[in-house]
Amino acid sequence: MKKLLVLLCISHALCWGQHDSLTVSNAELFSSKSGTLFEKEFVDLGKVKKVEFEILKVTDMISGASIKSLRIRQNVKNGYSSGTKIITLDSDEIDGLLKSIRVIKSEVLGNSPTNYTEIAFYSRSGFEMGCFWGSKDQWVLYLRLEKKDRTSTIFLKKEEFDEFNRLLENAQATL
Repeated sequence: MKKLLVLLCISHALCWGQHDSLTVSNAELFSSKSGTLFEKEFVDLGKVKKVEFEILKVTDMISGASIKSLRIRQNVKNGYSSGTKIITLDSDEIDGLLKSIRVIKSEVLGNSPTNYTEIAFYSRSGFEMGCFWGSKDQWVLYLRLEKKDRTSTIFLKKEEFDEFNRLLENAQATL
């Protein structure tokens, strides 16, 4: 019986560890390699509300290999504490995010569903962008930097959503 309990605990820990590795971007995996020297270059793209967008280029100075990604950062004050939420989107995810925004603009925002409805895009690292049909019979647009963390949710007006789209297009051209 004890062996079975130990086996279950080990398998749960292994599964949990695998789940955590799935929430890391390729850029984060690349820059976490040990035994090498990294250069990190941050290029500012702009802000939407109090959320900062920048291109992160990480170069392995020994092999010369490099990777670029979009870095999204928000300073959060919550009650008695404060902190910074940072999320990284890989270059291949930007294209999917831009396509999702186009679909939301062209097919979702013009419709009025009869039931509560959610539309969402998810990245590898836990970033979420989407909208939901709110209680005031209108679409509510949002970004969420960390999965299941309401303090990292940013609600956007239509103009702010358009600015977010423009920043992503600039990021895609740079990546």
